[in-house]
Amino acid sequence: MLKNLARIAASAWYWLALIGLGVAMLAIALFYQYQLDYWPCVLCIHTRIWVMAFVLVGVVGLVGRKFRLPLIIGHVLVAVTMAGLLERSWMLLGVERGFIQGSCDFNLGLPAWLALDQWFPSLFKVWEACGYTPELLFGVTMAEGLLVMSAVFALIGCLLTLSTVLDRRR
Repeated sequence: MLKNLARIAASAWYWLALIGLGVAMLAIALFYQYQLDYWPCVLCIHTRIWVMAFVLVGVVGLVGRKFRLPLIIGHVLVAVTMAGLLERSWMLLGVERGFIQGSCDFNLGLPAWLALDQWFPSLFKVWEACGYTPELLFGVTMAEGLLVMSAVFALIGCLLTLSTVLDRRR
């Protein structure tokens, strides 16, 4: 099983699938925003930032997959970005369900040198206060879907990191 996981970990198809998943997630968010008029809150934008980081990690992983150290770093970064997305998704679900109380204003909290909301307002501008997320399919809200997906991919990132570290062929 370790060999199979290590083979998947270094596969171009795996990294392309991660990139495709991240791009699809961003496309779905933009569809909901611009076609269905579900405007993003600050937590929604934070999730988009984590997803964009996930896509960039996928690109780095694709380029460095043939070498052991970049491959290990890539899988660690997959786990880290998905853990970050998991935390933001938990906050989003908590605000949606009311078990987390807090202020959710229009300030992204990014440093001036990383003004994503000014550079790419169509993707990273906060439009409304937090409160709820739209339903995707079968009664699953966007917050619930993000929570489950990020937990699964954080686990996958950890497993593939472990398999790459333990694989002696590289």
